[in-house]
Amino acid sequence: MASSLTKDPAAPSAEKTFFGHPRGLATLFMTEMWERFSFYGMKALLLVYLLSGGPDAKKGSLGGGIGMDEGTAITVFSIYVSMVYLLALPGGWLGDRVWGPRKTVTIAAVTIMSGHIILALPGGATFFVGLALVALGSGLLKANISTMVGQLYKDANDPRRDGGFTIFYMGINAGAFFAPLIIGTVGQKVNWHLGFALAAVGMGIGLVAFLLGTKNLNPVSSVVPKPLSAEERTSWIRKIVAVVAAVAVFYTAVAMAGMFTKAWATIPLTLIGLIIPAGVLIRIKRDKDLNRDEQSKMTGYIWFFVAAAVFWMIYDQGASTVQSFGETKASGALLGFEFPSSWYQSLNPVFIMALAPVFAWIWVWLNRKGNEPSTVGKFAAGLFFVGVSFFFFLVPIGLAANGQAVSPMWLVGIYLIQTVGELCLSPVGLSVTTKMAPAKYASQMMGVWFLAVTAGDSITSLLSDPAVFGIDLNGTSAVAIEATLAVLAAAAVFMYRKKVKTLMGDVR
Repeated sequence: MASSLTKDPAAPSAEKTFFGHPRGLATLFMTEMWERFSFYGMKALLLVYLLSGGPDAKKGSLGGGIGMDEGTAITVFSIYVSMVYLLALPGGWLGDRVWGPRKTVTIAAVTIMSGHIILALPGGATFFVGLALVALGSGLLKANISTMVGQLYKDANDPRRDGGFTIFYMGINAGAFFAPLIIGTVGQKVNWHLGFALAAVGMGIGLVAFLLGTKNLNPVSSVVPKPLSAEERTSWIRKIVAVVAAVAVFYTAVAMAGMFTKAWATIPLTLIGLIIPAGVLIRIKRDKDLNRDEQSKMTGYIWFFVAAAVFWMIYDQGASTVQSFGETKASGALLGFEFPSSWYQSLNPVFIMALAPVFAWIWVWLNRKGNEPSTVGKFAAGLFFVGVSFFFFLVPIGLAANGQAVSPMWLVGIYLIQTVGELCLSPVGLSVTTKMAPAKYASQMMGVWFLAVTAGDSITSLLSDPAVFGIDLNGTSAVAIEATLAVLAAAAVFMYRKKVKTLMGDVR
């Protein structure tokens, strides 16, 4: 990370650079790496902490957790992830209309750190407050820090731009890789709350790095692009106060009547995670300001959105359903070396870092031969691989049926196959979202893409919630049905690829 005085055609000759990029990239790289360290460390601990002390906890595991059954734990975990991505939409809005990206990231980092500090305190009630703060802060930060990376390159055609985002992406995966190994080990082997405290320290380091390096950022990041007028601000404050008051009165009445259960919290949040994505897509699709070409592209985009929701529904179970299986039914040792189940969450980032350059080379090589798959084809491949990962999952589930702990290598295989699917679908999804966005919604469409994750995890929550369907997602039938659904969705996308390509217009 050493800076150098390298000469760059797009920068002043005396400008300090970070591997040939604007120096501000180092600031954002460090901020994001440590934020992801805190986020993925807590995420690796979350499911096993919720299970600890409950009926489905692994015998001999560290006690002192929340003590939930597996179905409820997966429900809470899925709601948490869905809210993180749902809140990216208002997070982007606050950056655009209220605080500006730089101030929003600062507030987000403080919120995340506060949430982790509260998680480090013993007690079930404070735990959920901390979890809510981490979700809120993560949503605020997600869209705005990526915006600031783009702002470092004053020329949209700067040839360093794509490389800058690649370096930034490596920071994400570096933080995600080390977090489970450090935070997961301390949390599972020493003390849960000490693990959560380490997550707070990680975010604290990221916040300090950001504040010290703000001088290297583009001054535009401090500007509110489209500030609210006084009338708009007053209107929004009134709406927010009214909604908060209504919710407070309603839940106070429910509690006083002695009717409150976890379902009163989980079911509304799950429905919000389904209704808002659907409502946003419908609102954009029905906007009369869109011309015929934009309408056509939005119809095509809905195909991608639904496919992505199915993909993320299964993929994100790698940290819930599959993680739970690894904690309770897989051996905690390999070649005589014992390890905590949270380490499974380091597999995806290491596979990403190893395979992403390979996939980039494959796409370029196929393109030169005129055989590179289309965007639709890559989406179909992503769905197919995530379905195959769950067909593969059926094997260790069957082996564990007799009560014997299965080899952890089965889970390594699941994460590897899912990563291949992710590399087919996720980068393409980000790209096609920007290309197919109507001009009116250009700055909002990335938040819309994140809503596919919200929808997918909300479906998982609905299926797992004992108060709704209560399906055992680690059961043979559920895993087989999800795997089949993904493969059938892949087949449908591929079969109708010509229709989708037509709807996409000039986008390829």
